Amino acid sequence: MMDTEIDRELLEKIADLLGKPVGAFNIRKDCGCDGRESTEHIKIDNRADGKSGIDIRILDGTVGETCHIPVIITKPGIEETVYNDFYIGENCDVTIVAGCGIHNCGDQESRHDGIHTFHVGRNSHVHYSEKHYAEGDGTGAKVFNPQTIVYLDEGASIQMDTVQIRGVDSTKRYTKIVCGKDAEAVITERLLTHGTQSAHSDMEIVLDGEGSKGRVISRSVAQDQSSQVFYPRMVGNAACFGHVQCDSIIMGEAKIKSIPAITANCTEAQLVHEAAIGKIAGDQLLKLETLGLTPEEAEERILEGFLA
Repeated sequence: MMDTEIDRELLEKIADLLGKPVGAFNIRKDCGCDGRESTEHIKIDNRADGKSGIDIRILDGTVGETCHIPVIITKPGIEETVYNDFYIGENCDVTIVAGCGIHNCGDQESRHDGIHTFHVGRNSHVHYSEKHYAEGDGTGAKVFNPQTIVYLDEGASIQMDTVQIRGVDSTKRYTKIVCGKDAEAVITERLLTHGTQSAHSDMEIVLDGEGSKGRVISRSVAQDQSSQVFYPRMVGNAACFGHVQCDSIIMGEAKIKSIPAITANCTEAQLVHEAAIGKIAGDQLLKLETLGLTPEEAEERILEGFLA
């Protein structure tokens, strides 16, 4: 596990791991398992249906535990689809740290398609963190296509923090969350593209249960000739509250399309959406430059704060 310096650097960037994880974990490397450990309350097993991936079962009443399931690809030419299913019992409060890092110095494409499905039991809370990062000076593309589908039982909640750091040539992201009675979903997405990279994010939050809540916060930066498309949708099928907010900074010759949508199928649904795309304000740059920063340093500081 974590045999090379590349392994260690990737795992630190995508999962903040320094050494062996504490608690349950499954580390996937180059299409194989590079380390796995279950705990008394969190069980990790190979899928019974023969598909590539794992089943994670978290017992009722599990509180304060963390499960790490990062993926790293260090060889060019690897293209994989992985299915991970999560079964979270009732009255839990847990953290799941995922993410994928690609190191590609070859001329073949490296691609990871991660399909995650969550079944979250009554009154349970899940904090799900997912980071994507790629590096390498080869000509082979570095591609991520994550899918995350979540079903929240009565009173359950999920806080999703998804981040695309740098180096990803192409990504198509799909997220769907179905909320039961008094359930709550909060998604915070942060994304950076540069060069000629492209990113497409497709989200759907379905507020099925009375008293359910949904919130989407999307922040992105598009630099150079990169392109981004955001399509977040909030659907209210009961007395519920939903809010979609998309803010983007556009730079160079980049292109950004933001298409927030809200659909109310109940007179008691309260849904709001807003979107903004713009460049960095000149007075912001000037203020930082008067404090001694170069124009490049001032720009980087603003972007770091925006994506924090």
